Amino acid sequence: MSNIDPAPGYQTYNQPSGPEHPVRQQATARRTALTVCTIADIAAGLLGLWILLFLLDANQANVFVEFVRGTADLLAWWSQDIFTMDTEGLRVVLNYGLPAVMYLLIGHGIAARLNRA
Repeated sequence: MSNIDPAPGYQTYNQPSGPEHPVRQQATARRTALTVCTIADIAAGLLGLWILLFLLDANQANVFVEFVRGTADLLAWWSQDIFTMDTEGLRVVLNYGLPAVMYLLIGHGIAARLNRA
């Protein structure tokens, strides 16, 4: 005869530790969803800020503008030159706007899925 019960006083690690376990999992899922949403919003915000700075003809030599452009280039590496327009402003809007929308849709979709779990 085998006994799989733990020794008295020891907690098993593969079983819930009480009635608060589902609540703890739900709270963790919500925190994770909030983190995913925040990261997606920041990424989309930086891309949108670069579009705005470009359209307003911001000083490209400014340190802040260089930082925003560099970050936007890193975030939009996969969508560079998808659209090749003659109008430079429209090209920037489309090439940086597409990843901004994608980050929002994917990030908030993942967060919604985590909140349902």
